Amino acid sequence: MSENPGQIGVNIGIPEDQRRDVADGLSRLLADTYTLYLKTHNFHWNVTGPMFNTLHTMFEVQYNELALAVDEIAERIRALGFPAPGSYAAFSELSSIPEAEGVPGASDMIKQLAEGQETVARTAREVFTAADGANDQPTADLLTQRMNLHEKNAWMLRSFLA
Repeated sequence: MSENPGQIGVNIGIPEDQRRDVADGLSRLLADTYTLYLKTHNFHWNVTGPMFNTLHTMFEVQYNELALAVDEIAERIRALGFPAPGSYAAFSELSSIPEAEGVPGASDMIKQLAEGQETVARTAREVFTAADGANDQPTADLLTQRMNLHEKNAWMLRSFLA
């Protein structure tokens, strides 16, 4: 990272190369989280059928939580001293969550969102290794919270399909 004149460097006790590795992982987590946010919001708008009210409300709760999460993840990237990605192009390149094709039925929406929640949990778990290796407790704490929430959401969504 090149320093701007007049700007002080980041000296938080984690070497730059380790901060970069963590920030790169968090950028993937941010992209997955934002992509899941968009998919969940899309399904909130377009869900139909006998479970409409329940799913419409559940999807709203989940997309609101995801909207808050993207800010928290991006701010952690910034605290590590790196720019956070913030464009559709960057998110598309970094995300491992596929976009929805058309407007799927309610059961397929649930399945896709459960898979998306699990994907975000896996991404967070991958980044945890870099954060732990860097002795980066704030990021490890953030990742633990994200994994817990996404695993719980995936379980709740899967419960609709049982």
